[in-house]
Amino acid sequence: MSTAVVVEAPGRHRLVAHEPRDPGPGEALVRVHSVGVCGSDREVYQGNRPEGYVRYPLIPGHEWSGTVERVGAGVPESLTGRNVVGEGFRNCQVCDRCHAGETTLCTAGYAETGFTEPGAMAPTLTLPARLLHPLPDGADLTAAALLEPAACIAAAALKANARPGERVAVVGTGTLGMFAVQFLAAGSPAELLVVGSRPDREALSRQFGATGFRTKDQELPGDFDVVIETAGSADAARTSAALLRRGGRLVLTGIPAPGATGLDPTDLVVRQLEVHTVFGAPPDAWAHTVRVFGAGLLDPLPMVTHELQLAEFSRALELVGSGDPKVGKVLLHP
Repeated sequence: MSTAVVVEAPGRHRLVAHEPRDPGPGEALVRVHSVGVCGSDREVYQGNRPEGYVRYPLIPGHEWSGTVERVGAGVPESLTGRNVVGEGFRNCQVCDRCHAGETTLCTAGYAETGFTEPGAMAPTLTLPARLLHPLPDGADLTAAALLEPAACIAAAALKANARPGERVAVVGTGTLGMFAVQFLAAGSPAELLVVGSRPDREALSRQFGATGFRTKDQELPGDFDVVIETAGSADAARTSAALLRRGGRLVLTGIPAPGATGLDPTDLVVRQLEVHTVFGAPPDAWAHTVRVFGAGLLDPLPMVTHELQLAEFSRALELVGSGDPKVGKVLLHP
């Protein structure tokens, strides 16, 4: 019997029989290959998501890859059989932000696969076909399950607009940080510094293209053109700003705990820093990610440390929350 994970309420989940939902007009049914387990999936399970950003009961899973099995009316039949990844945000397509391509700012309100809509911790996922991004033939579907977090960092890289020969830095050495290193390395920087709290991430950082590595307690320079912050703490935001030259560009992707005091507005103004933020990934960032992945410039697999079956959902959440440096990305296979 094929089963799906359902989180019924915070702290309570079960495996239930899964029946694929036939695709309606404009939809596609995808056979899920792999689904990533993220810190936000732990938030869903623990009940820590902000109000309005989760709807129980819920099939979680927003980082996924799979193969299109069937399509509904109005969807090109040529999608059938294609390996795909898919955007999570269920945007309205008709508000002014959607028309501007800023679908993560859709004014119709928040809706996202795996949070307010059924996710990919199931054998199949049925969703609007317009959200799909076909992968190159022969693409590794295990690696492709990490393209959702990669797309969020692609959005940051596009906003950072790092030019060849600029000095760039990444603060944070988790999955997002390692993707930021790869995107920035692809742009031929003069220098690429990684700053983190875990010395054991230096080898992987250098493998992905970093030219330097320091822990946050070491003396840090302050003359970088671009910094992408991925660590999600107020402390990391301050460290990131301090790394920049006057007029430098900062992109924040982490979400600190409520009540955290972060950047000093006086410092931002006096040093004329340019600050951007990212929450999710709009379509252009997804398309950029798939292109970079298809060109062989993005290698997610070294970040995967655990691959489990869907029935091991509890174990996956334990691993993700363990703080163990040996735990990287955890994938489930329906």
